[in-house]
Amino acid sequence: MSSVTPDQPSRPGTGVGPGARPAAPVGRGRRVPAPRAGEPRRSRAPLAVAAGVAAGWAALTSWLPVVVVLWLFQLSEGAASVSDALRAGLAGWLLGHGVPLETVAGPFGLAPLALTALVFWRLTRAGVHTSRAIGARGGRSPRQALLAAGAVGVAYALLGVLGAALAGVPLVRAGLTLLLFGTLAALVGAARTTHVAGLLAARSPEPLRDGIRTGLVAGLLLLGAGAGAAGLAVATGGGDAADLIGAYNTGVAGQAGITLVSLAYAPNATIWAVSYLLGPGFAVGTDTAVRTSEVSVGALPAVPLLAGLPRGPVDGLGAALLAVPVLAGMAAGWLLARRLLRIAADDRAPLRWGPLLGPAALAGPVAGLLLGVAAAASAGSLGGGRLAEVGPVAWQVAAVGAAVITVGAVIGAAATRALSRTPR
Repeated sequence: MSSVTPDQPSRPGTGVGPGARPAAPVGRGRRVPAPRAGEPRRSRAPLAVAAGVAAGWAALTSWLPVVVVLWLFQLSEGAASVSDALRAGLAGWLLGHGVPLETVAGPFGLAPLALTALVFWRLTRAGVHTSRAIGARGGRSPRQALLAAGAVGVAYALLGVLGAALAGVPLVRAGLTLLLFGTLAALVGAARTTHVAGLLAARSPEPLRDGIRTGLVAGLLLLGAGAGAAGLAVATGGGDAADLIGAYNTGVAGQAGITLVSLAYAPNATIWAVSYLLGPGFAVGTDTAVRTSEVSVGALPAVPLLAGLPRGPVDGLGAALLAVPVLAGMAAGWLLARRLLRIAADDRAPLRWGPLLGPAALAGPVAGLLLGVAAAASAGSLGGGRLAEVGPVAWQVAAVGAAVITVGAVIGAAATRALSRTPR
């Protein structure tokens, strides 16, 4: 067995020899040399400065696209100006966070979820940059992750209050909404950067991780099916949508703005399609219903996205759409079983029913929670009166989604295990 003597040269950073410096762990399995005594350490930015810069950049990069789109949209009315576009951009930016706007027709609270997704992504990046700036990267410290996220949330809320004051929106509602939104979104990025998310996942029971993963897969599969159904509906009603856009009597720029505003609400239509496939359906006004068994709507606003609404109840081959949610759950259960069977084969151990059916049953509530939150975010108001209620009812979507995905996931997982050739 070899040994290291004082006469042997040392290799820097290996931790061997008298002149070596120890290695400090960073991240997942990575090691970098610790600084020598007397070496200058990398300066860390103050938390307030790092959070303020990151939050400001997130706000700017999510607000400017709104200004451009609304400026183009105003061309359809022939009264576009930069100052009006900037003010309307602030109002639209706040609406993307779920802050309702007061209009002549009544409260407008239907958030464009495409903008919401953009804002959420930019805030997760703000959490990442703030965590790195304060030296919390890879530290696995929940306290540092919460500090970074909270600081971003506070800075973002202050920007929201400023924007609300300029746009004429209630300040308290805007500040509290952006504080919560900014903190939660930044926490996602901060938890990943500090590796707190990986630490929590490693400490959680394996069946819980499998159930959450399967539920998320099922929910995303169903959302993908909803996007396909919504796209098909709009495509089949493309003539009506084109007529609605042409009715604005505007030029190419104005029509581009109308189209972009409609695309900003495409995720809302996706979630409404999921609710339609599940059965609860959605409303396009008070005392209206759009379900597979019933379509009862009144006069609709001239919005191109509503051109794809079904004309009546589902019949004939269209009834096959009702099987889509169950198939999504079965596909998620199949993926779960395939993964667990592969692990069991590597371990040369039989796959028991408990570790398989437990996560499959848990997938239903996870998917139901995901779909319920999405349904709540997609609903809102298009004004007062009969348009005060637009979108699905969140608890109905969550309950039906949980039940359907549970049944589908259990069937898919059980069938996959029963038909597999792995020893039991």
